[in-house]
Amino acid sequence: MRIATNKFVSVTYDLNVGEGEERELMERATAEAPLRFIFGTGTMLPAFEDALKGLEVGSTFDFTISPADGYGEYNEEHIMELPKSIFEIDGKFDSDMIKEGNTVPMMDADGNRLNGSVEEIKEDVVVMNFNHPLAGETLHFTGEVIDVHDPTAEEIAAISSGGCNCGCGDDDCSSGGCNGCGHH
Repeated sequence: MRIATNKFVSVTYDLNVGEGEERELMERATAEAPLRFIFGTGTMLPAFEDALKGLEVGSTFDFTISPADGYGEYNEEHIMELPKSIFEIDGKFDSDMIKEGNTVPMMDADGNRLNGSVEEIKEDVVVMNFNHPLAGETLHFTGEVIDVHDPTAEEIAAISSGGCNCGCGDDDCSSGGCNGCGHH
């Protein structure tokens, strides 16, 4: 069976970012914890799916996705200083959640959900970065297709419930894990 729209797909991969000798392993999906998704349902980057389309079990892949086709270019305008007061709970600054390096789920003025990384905490503002962690990066995927089949009702339910099925070993996507994985 070949990878096509609405097929349940499992792949292993290494995701490296950077160029030439400077490439860095960012993420790995192993046979024990593969990336699992239903092809063609909008959960993966279109360029990621385009590179896998038509492959079958046992096929290997090695492809590159440019920033334009991946998570976009790094944009300085996506770094914002937000008043510390919006991070207060019952009048007290939430220092447990809001600390440098943490990724925090937030909502913009239009009600869109987005993740922001805490860059710096200043006296009265928090510097947040709303660029995707892989923005500006060239993504290099190498791996193998380990399963392709028609999805079961349970698999459809598990994926549509928002469970994180990428191989990063983090089932809680909200923590900022699974940011690579070819996911939007």
